[in-house]
Amino acid sequence: MKILVTRPEPGASATAARLVAMGHEPVLAPCLVIAQRPARLPENPAALIITSGQAVPALPPALHNVPVFCVGDATAGKLRAAGFTRVESASGDAADLLRLIRERHLPGLHVLAVGERHGQALARQLRGAGFAVVRRTVYAARPLRALPEAARAALAGGEIGAALFYSAESARAFIRLNPPGTETITACALSPAVAGALGGLPWRAIRAALAPTEADLMALLS
Repeated sequence: MKILVTRPEPGASATAARLVAMGHEPVLAPCLVIAQRPARLPENPAALIITSGQAVPALPPALHNVPVFCVGDATAGKLRAAGFTRVESASGDAADLLRLIRERHLPGLHVLAVGERHGQALARQLRGAGFAVVRRTVYAARPLRALPEAARAALAGGEIGAALFYSAESARAFIRLNPPGTETITACALSPAVAGALGGLPWRAIRAALAPTEADLMALLS
């Protein structure tokens, strides 16, 4: 089956390789372009808070031994691969992340490293719970202005059986492109929140993974 992959690089290529190993044919259509942003991070924070794996490349090695709280297991894996030694995953969504941080209740300054325009609500909630939090923008996600020609042709020709969506932002960017052929496609979302961003197009079906992991997302293809 041809599977549309909408996540940005570098994750898109890794997902494509996994799909090939499963016997599928990936069609890359990353709906966002990620640009790293220089950010001055505090030198000795009590903890880092990460809501997306896209923030990981911006985190300096000097912080590798700082406790890190992140939303999901995929991001936790990226953090460990980058050299971080004290990583805890909420294995869920932003509400689960907030709960985890409150349970650990580490004293001192927490650094929330996020994408542009992201994380304001979480920062407010943490401050309201008594935490000292600074929010730093370490990357920006820009929506693609047009789908790659190969992807649009495959969509128009009814060749795509399923599409993978890893974030609500990617889902909204895809919707704005108003692609053809979605009425025959099953949209597979990493979470109910991502699935909720897929309205506005006629889909064959919209399915959400049981847990926000790539393994659970891929399970929707069987």
